[in-house]
Amino acid sequence: MNIPQHVAIILDGNGRWAKKRGMPRNYGHAQGSKNVERICEDAYKMGIKYLTVYAFSTENWARPKDEVDALMKLLRNYMKTCLKTAEKNRMKVRVIGELGKLDDDIRSRIFELQEASKDNDGLNFTIAINYGSRDELARAARKIAEDVKNQKIRTEDIDQELFGSYLDTAGIPDPDLLIRTSGEQRLSNFLLWQLAYTEFYFTDTAWPDFTKEELMQAIEKYNSRDRRYGGVKGGE
Repeated sequence: MNIPQHVAIILDGNGRWAKKRGMPRNYGHAQGSKNVERICEDAYKMGIKYLTVYAFSTENWARPKDEVDALMKLLRNYMKTCLKTAEKNRMKVRVIGELGKLDDDIRSRIFELQEASKDNDGLNFTIAINYGSRDELARAARKIAEDVKNQKIRTEDIDQELFGSYLDTAGIPDPDLLIRTSGEQRLSNFLLWQLAYTEFYFTDTAWPDFTKEELMQAIEKYNSRDRRYGGVKGGE
């Protein structure tokens, strides 16, 4: 079986999963956080080298304040847990997004986690926090404009490769497979540039119930696709 090098996942359905069980939405987020750790381990054992998850979008600030506060508390706790997991599993962790809006202590924990894991040779795990792809593209454009203004680059130097080097995901290969859980079939402002030729897989399973078997099913579906990157097969 052809295992995708890079899998990206939109972690959806935590709140609805909890509501079905008569529990508060925050319980669903907590269970979803635990599942991230399980799937990281499963993905690496399968041979996946890069895993990127959409944890908190730039639009999520519009949720009720108590839910946002609970998510930030969960994020603080997860940074501690992830530090231990990264050490145990040799996992290299990277956080992408506009981190300036996060509280200082969260940013410090993110920096600590990235520094502590930067030389690890296991799974390359990327977490998108306060991330929105349009925001990422706008920030990249501003950086490029500033570098042109300061004569660090010339306008004629700007091509797809250079533009990609200004994105949050610089140095990370584009995803081969995108999975979105809980039945929604949209990108929700996630990796719009990077997903240009990615295969999509949508499942009705809510994220807390997403298992190793579900991941394998997505990879089997991926293997049935014919990835031509805009070209055609020989002889067609």
